[in-house]
Formats: sequence, C-alpha cells, structure tokens
Amino acid sequence: MTRVRLVGGNEQEEEVVYQKSLRPIKLSEFTGQKQVLENLSIAIEAARLRKEALDHVLLYGPPGLGKTTLAHIIANEMGSDIISTSGPAIERPGDLMGILTNLEDGDVLFIDEIHRLPKVVEEFIYSAMEDFQIDFVIDKGAFAKTIKVPLNYFTLAGATTRAGLLSAPLRERFGLFHHLDFYPANELAEILRRSAQILEVPLKDNADMEIASRSRGTPRIANRLLKRVRDYAEVRGDGTITIETVNASLEMEGIDDVGLDIFDRKYLKALIEFYNGGPVGVEALAATLNEEQDTLTDMVEPFLLKIGFVVRTASGRRATERSFRHLGYPYKDKQDDANLSPLF
Repeated sequence: MTRVRLVGGNEQEEEVVYQKSLRPIKLSEFTGQKQVLENLSIAIEAARLRKEALDHVLLYGPPGLGKTTLAHIIANEMGSDIISTSGPAIERPGDLMGILTNLEDGDVLFIDEIHRLPKVVEEFIYSAMEDFQIDFVIDKGAFAKTIKVPLNYFTLAGATTRAGLLSAPLRERFGLFHHLDFYPANELAEILRRSAQILEVPLKDNADMEIASRSRGTPRIANRLLKRVRDYAEVRGDGTITIETVNASLEMEGIDDVGLDIFDRKYLKALIEFYNGGPVGVEALAATLNEEQDTLTDMVEPFLLKIGFVVRTASGRRATERSFRHLGYPYKDKQDDANLSPLF
C-alpha cells in the first residue's frame, strides 16, 4: 500500500502542475544549497566559455529538495533543451537509444531515480557517457554485428535519493557530484515568500516562518502546506494568510508545530506505549502498526532521526527524551540524550 502523506517528500501526481509553476528557472532565483549553487555556477560558466557540454551531473539527497529543479536550471543556464525520463521507465536499451540519438549538442538528458535503471540499460549507457557513442548489436549468433553509433555531446543529469545503490562504474562516469541537504527554516520562509508572490497570496506577520517550521526542511512540503493554508484562508477567512490561519489550517490537517503528522505520532506512541520507549526492532514496530517495514524505514524514520526524536541502536529503535516531552509522556532516563542535537 502506498501511503499518501501531506508531509511526504515524494511528489504526488495531482500536484505536479502546481509545484512546477513555483520552480525557479535560474540559479539566481534558487534559494538555499549555497555551496552546490556556487560549484554549479562555476562549472556552467566554464563550459559556456569553452563552448562545451557540461560534465555529467549526479544530484542526490532526500526527495523534495530541488534535484529536478536544478536539472532544469542547468539546461536553462546552458541554453539547451532538456529531455526528462526516469529509471523505471527505461526497461530496455532500445528505449534509451531513441532518446540518445535524438539529442543535440549540449542537450541535457535528465534521468530521475537513476538508481532504478535496469542493469542491462546501465551497461548500455556507459559508452554513451564516456565516449559519446553507443554500440548497437544487430542479428544474432554467427551473423551478429556491432555498429558504433556516434552521439552529439550531451550532459546526463541523474537524480537519486539512494546514491549508495548506484554501481561504482556508473558513479565514476559523473564529473560533478552534489548532495542536497535539508533546508533551515529561514531559507524555507524565503521560498514561501517567493511562492506566495507568484500565487498572489498575501502573507502577514510571521506566517511564512510558521509554515516553514512545520515543513520538515523540504521546499516541496513547504509549498504543499502553503497551498492548503491558502485554501483555508480563502474559504474560512479573507484570503490573507496569518499565523492564526496557519495554525487553524494545519491543526485540521494533523500537522503539529514541528511538522509531525498523525502517522509520525502513531509511530512514536507505539514505541513509547507498547515498548516503553524501546529499544525495539523495526520488524516488531511494523507488526504493531500493521504497516510494511519499508514504509517505516523510508517514509517515517528519516525525519524522526534527523530531529533527534528517535535513535537507532544495535538492539533497535529507541525514543529520546525529546519525543517523550513532545507527546507529553513522563521520561525516565535510560541513557544520556543530552548530546543529541536536532537538525532543525
């Protein structure tokens, strides 16, 4: 079962157009990830001065932080077209051959979820990335022939949430590696102010910071929450977003002041009430919650680990003092949590 969550980092089908309308199109419009932007701007400027295609770029990090946006910005800054696809959509080498042979000089081929490319396709793309040619085999057996098809010089921009799943030969063929990390609240507030201006929604007082503090360090979630708050403000108010509007709207959605939703709190309550705060194995937690183990490890635990509400130990998951206090449970010290500092 695929769980749809308001604070989930993955893009939902019904919001693709909305999120796309808010994307910046230039490096100067992109907020946050300063080191990544600086390195990219130097590489892009150098490629333009030499009139060459940009080196292949690998962007990795949690979902919703701007990997797709940066790929489109790269193409725009290079004055090139971008062709987008995803790893699961390319099942055979033939699927990729048509794309590669139609690329013009300097074009950007963006492959999302590149870690999910089938092995046979991944091996097919090696020569395309390195030598800008592909080996196409025709016929079989004794009549088999290999035809080398030259390609125009292009840039492959790969995006992945799980860089560790990429094979070493594929990773080594990327010239630029950039990791995108979670955003602090002040940068998310800046993104929200830009989005509100595009949507022509007035933000008052510190409403932007209030939304940002609940957005789990992720621009996609921030823009999603802004949309929900905007709807509430238009229906229950005068269309202006205030702190009161934010609090009332997100309370209805079950999002608390640190960005936890109902499922996060359900996880923590099970850990505290059933297992006395742990440690407990994720298999036992999944059985207690009647959820898939992968759902917990991929969708729930990353944020709880980042903010220091849960720790992983050799004997299992353990709730920290912060999670006890946040949910209003008395805490009995099991070991020192004082050195655990939250990301946000």
